[in-house]
Amino acid sequence: MKIALAQLNPTIGDLQNNAQSILEIAQQVASQGVKLLLTPELSLCGYPPRDLLLNTHFIADMEQTLNQLAIDLPSDLSVLIGLATPNLNSTITGSKPLFNSIALVTAGKVQNIFHKRLLPTYDVFDENRYFAAGSEANWFILDGIKIGLTVCEDLWNDRDFWGKRSYLVNPIEELAKQNIALSINLSASPYSVGKQQVREAMLKHTAIKYDRAVLYVNQVGANDDLIFDGCSLGFDRSGELVCRGKSFDRDLIIIEFDETKQDLNLDKIQPLNDSTDAEIWQALVLGVRDYVQKCGFQKVILGLSGGIDSALVAAIAAAAIGADKVWGVLMPSPYSSEHSVTDAIDLAANLGIHTETIPIGELMQGFDRTLDSLFTGTEFGLAEENIQSRIRGNLLMAISNKFGHLLLSTGNKSEMAVGYCTLYGDMNGGLAVIADVPKMRVFSICNWLNREREIISQNIITKPPSAELKPGQVDQDSLPPYEVLDAILEAIVCNHQSAEQLIDRGYEPQVVEKIIKLIKRAEFKRRQAPPGLKITDRAFGTGWRMPIASK
Repeated sequence: MKIALAQLNPTIGDLQNNAQSILEIAQQVASQGVKLLLTPELSLCGYPPRDLLLNTHFIADMEQTLNQLAIDLPSDLSVLIGLATPNLNSTITGSKPLFNSIALVTAGKVQNIFHKRLLPTYDVFDENRYFAAGSEANWFILDGIKIGLTVCEDLWNDRDFWGKRSYLVNPIEELAKQNIALSINLSASPYSVGKQQVREAMLKHTAIKYDRAVLYVNQVGANDDLIFDGCSLGFDRSGELVCRGKSFDRDLIIIEFDETKQDLNLDKIQPLNDSTDAEIWQALVLGVRDYVQKCGFQKVILGLSGGIDSALVAAIAAAAIGADKVWGVLMPSPYSSEHSVTDAIDLAANLGIHTETIPIGELMQGFDRTLDSLFTGTEFGLAEENIQSRIRGNLLMAISNKFGHLLLSTGNKSEMAVGYCTLYGDMNGGLAVIADVPKMRVFSICNWLNREREIISQNIITKPPSAELKPGQVDQDSLPPYEVLDAILEAIVCNHQSAEQLIDRGYEPQVVEKIIKLIKRAEFKRRQAPPGLKITDRAFGTGWRMPIASK
């Protein structure tokens, strides 16, 4: 039996176009003799739909779209389609009003509806807010083959693999007791660095443990801050990888299940990225491209300072949507060094992007005159420095408003963590491209980007990072070296380590205490930041839920 895995990139809420994508794939594979088409979790509405699920008309429209799609689909093809369905017993049981469901469509009708059983509530996930958990093992028979069905998280609860269970039930284990021949998982599993290796190890373990072939199809594309990497998979009964879909791109896999062997035959295996930097680069390029296109923008703008962060964001934007759709704006002040301007111009030439130069010296003088009577008798300090950043932020927002271009902010994760960024200044924007990329990783990606030819000049990479808000300023005037800062931030933000643990590891107590204090004080800034593309397990986005007023 031929089975197709459709690695789709849905737009959240776009029911008609999402349905059309499923229909086009279905028509394509039906002509090739495929009997079963798999689509990702919530493929009809896109994942995560969040509070769109609270709109009852949206749920009704989804059902209507599914019924029409069932009529339109090839009659000799069975299709698994993800959607949200009403929980008809919710008023009686007091449970949530919806299920995260999979519809089995065959011969013009919805033949069955299956419900996701394990509902994640950690990190970016909040499925208990909307969904009730399914209570039955999900399986069906097609062409005499008994197929078990799970949805994303249902696969992630094996005690032997994780050393613990996060839920009381293990849907995979229950399906094995049903004597299924093939296990299928439909997912919308967000990307983070190194996650694919974990998925593959987990699926391999599952295939071997239960002596069942496993197919896994994953959503691809970006929706707001979340990036989905695809990389759909198949493992045979012995745990050997038999197929892998593309990373960060749509794909279609057609694989054969041999009824005699009760196993999958070997098919095409797409390679994974050869380095972490390459993987992150692909993720960020996809994240920018989908955010721009799905939000309806035609061009983007960003401030080009001659620094490494804005250089990387400009390179990502040019790769994502084309250099001709990227504007770089240079806004030198009297404190800007000559090489900052020339470095920015050289970068723009290497990328082929358009630039505008708007000096801000006169605007700074205007602010000085306006505030002179109020600030008289005080020392020049942070307030005056930040005026420069806010002038630049205002200019960028004015250009964005005037021409309808998306403003990209360029701050990295290290800066966001400790508040080394200016609210209503360099934090302005509609998307924070590298807000989850630590500073040392920024350097690493830029060096990787230069592996074949120099795109980001060595001067940008090697010069000491500086905001250039006063003469001779460098970041290390206020912060520890970035290799030290990033290591401490990783321990605190991602691994939840205490000051005592860090000090025991040999870090200076005053440095640790300072960084902890800076992280806490910057919470109000992060709350007002634009959405940032998530690439790590712990990002300052929808999964970060810290209070502002706290001790």
